[in-house]
Amino acid sequence: MSRPDYRQTLPPFILTLFAITADQVSKAVIVSRWPQSGSFISDVFGNGLLEIYHVRNRAIAFSLGHNLPDILRPLLFVLVPVGVLVFLLVYYFRSNEFSPLQRWAVAGILGGGIGNLIDRVFRSEGVVDFISVKFFGILGFERWPTFNFADSFVVIFGLILLITMFGKDAKG
Repeated sequence: MSRPDYRQTLPPFILTLFAITADQVSKAVIVSRWPQSGSFISDVFGNGLLEIYHVRNRAIAFSLGHNLPDILRPLLFVLVPVGVLVFLLVYYFRSNEFSPLQRWAVAGILGGGIGNLIDRVFRSEGVVDFISVKFFGILGFERWPTFNFADSFVVIFGLILLITMFGKDAKG
C-alpha cells in the first residue's frame, strides 16, 4: 500500500487549526465576560432558543463520569482521548482509504478533540461549556446539555465521516 500524497493530507489541517482557535478564543471570551456556574444567562434571540450559559464540565459528554474519583479522571478523560486522537492521526497519514471529504472530516474531529483536551489539561475547573439550545422536549430534554464549539466540531464532522463511510460502502 502506498502512502497518501501530502498535498492531499496536509491542507485539511487548516480546519484543525481553525477549530482549535475558534474553540479556545470563544472559551476565553466566555471565561472573561460571563460568571461561571450559570450565574448569568444571555438569551441570544429573545425567544429562549439559544442561550449563553457558562458552566464547567469535569466529565465527558452529558456529564458522564462526573462521579468518578479524581484519580481516574485524567486517565479516562485525557489519556484515552489522546490515544484515540493519536490512533486517528497515525491512520490518517498511513492510509489511502480516505476520500478528500473524509480527510477534512477527520481534521475537524481532531480540532474539536484537541480543543477539549486543552481544557481538560489546563483548566482545573473543567471544560468550558456555554451554548445552551432549546430542544423542545425531544428525547426528554427541554434543553440540550450545554456544549461548546469543540463539541460541535467533533459531532458534526464525526457525522460527516460516518455518513461518507457508509455511503462509500453502499456504492461498492
